[in-house]
Amino acid sequence: MNFDSSSIAEEMVTTSEKIARGYKVLQDIGPVEVGMTPKELVWSSDKIKMFHYLRDTPAKCATPVLVSFAMLNRQDVLDLQPDRSLMKKLIDEGLDIYIMDWGYHDRSDRYLTMEDYIDGYMNDAIDFLRKRHKVQKIHKMGICQGGTFSMIYASLYPEKLKSLTTYVAPYDFSNTKCMLYKWPKYIDVDQMVDTLGTIPGELIDGAFGMLKPSMNVSKYMGLIDSLDDEAKMMNFLRMEKWKSDLPAIPGEMYRKYIKDLFRDNLLIQGKFTLGGRKVDLKKMTVPFLNVYATEDNIIPNDSTKNVMNLIGSTDKKEYAFPGGHIGVFVGGKSQKELAPAVAKWVEDRC
Repeated sequence: MNFDSSSIAEEMVTTSEKIARGYKVLQDIGPVEVGMTPKELVWSSDKIKMFHYLRDTPAKCATPVLVSFAMLNRQDVLDLQPDRSLMKKLIDEGLDIYIMDWGYHDRSDRYLTMEDYIDGYMNDAIDFLRKRHKVQKIHKMGICQGGTFSMIYASLYPEKLKSLTTYVAPYDFSNTKCMLYKWPKYIDVDQMVDTLGTIPGELIDGAFGMLKPSMNVSKYMGLIDSLDDEAKMMNFLRMEKWKSDLPAIPGEMYRKYIKDLFRDNLLIQGKFTLGGRKVDLKKMTVPFLNVYATEDNIIPNDSTKNVMNLIGSTDKKEYAFPGGHIGVFVGGKSQKELAPAVAKWVEDRC
């Protein structure tokens, strides 16, 4: 094998110069901010908050939309920066958007249950919006775990929703190829909850990181080519700030979430209960838009799609997004294609 020493030396010099310029760029970068679209706090209960995104013009759809993200991460990824903000794009397309903030939990919250979050906080927030806007029904959107919770809510309270849109949400946990669905069958979740009280976000993030370990290396390798590009560096830093912001999960909620859904797959089988009531997907009769990502390495497509034949909705549609799990929120196609399509679907049902 022949080595061109001059080419290697030239590449080393070029890389060193790029690193030096990157260091200068980093020195000049101020605070890294996310969630910059203007919004106001309109409702709170304990550590849970709901914000209303401000609009300059009246919404095309007068019925409000409440968005719920997963509790495992912060909702800021939906508004990462002005040109990568699913929320801003939905606002620009004419929707009146509210968003849930699940807050930061500590050991004092260890006994909060899934009932507290769905029958309690989510239901109370929706009732607040119904009263505020003087409407009987609102539009609901849920992302990932927030989509699963929203589907459960819609099955119990269909009379309060005008439509439901979920993005990359898991419903069927029977997939045996996805490591994320395998692990809960071998984890003693009772011991975890009884010992820790609340589950550290870093612990859950570590599990996600092991799904595709190569991504943890490739993202830093690619960063070298962006060191001297401030815009690309800001994109990277905003995403890393979001990924490192990891709330703890209340233990009792986590216990039921893992055992009843991930381990025993009760929702899709019609055996899941909440507050002593069976959650019957046939009673989820509101118009439903089901968004899944074709290259999703976290939530398998069949986990999302298999709910379609089990719900009671007759007005239902799938949207196959050509990208990955996170790309649904921050990718270019999300801004150009997905958000306008979702907004139109909702507006057609105002």
